[in-house]
Amino acid sequence: MIRFLDIIIALLALLILSPFFIIAAIIIKLTSKGPIFFLQQRIGKNGIEFTLIKFRTMYINHRNTHAITVGARDNRITPVGYYFRKLKVDELPQLINVLIGNMSLVGPRPELKKFVDLYTDDQRNVLNILPGITDYASIYFRNENELLANKENPELFYIQHIMPEKIKMNQKFIQNPSVSSYFKILWLTAIGVIKQILPLK
Repeated sequence: MIRFLDIIIALLALLILSPFFIIAAIIIKLTSKGPIFFLQQRIGKNGIEFTLIKFRTMYINHRNTHAITVGARDNRITPVGYYFRKLKVDELPQLINVLIGNMSLVGPRPELKKFVDLYTDDQRNVLNILPGITDYASIYFRNENELLANKENPELFYIQHIMPEKIKMNQKFIQNPSVSSYFKILWLTAIGVIKQILPLK
């Protein structure tokens, strides 16, 4: 049932948002050098790698090679990318991943292999279902970049503190992957985005 909902909602969203995709693509090309999309290998269901699709929000010639972004104004992020990230616009191309079948609208956010390799056997159960565009952890840690901004070692803090909490929240959905939970998470995500738009500055 959830897969059916994924296909219908993702297809409708892509059709409705197609003019916006064109506008976003033009803005990205006009404001910084590089491709429109950012492609990255992530770990999906059953530990299988797949290519995650996002709108590019970073400069392509940055020297910083950290796996995570730090602070809302990370110097790798373009001015347009800042707003795309704030409003989660950069995540929209993952609707294509949903149609392909390597992601769901709702599910644990897919991680890089370097982080998944650190999972315990118990934590690896988040790989039993399709990763998603949004989940409880995405909602709770909406401002994750700001949490990491003042840490001496942001990546280590993420591994030791944020990642375990995210996995616990992911397991909450895994234990009850119902249609009601699916729509609840989508609703909470939409509310979160609206709250980001209202005070936008």
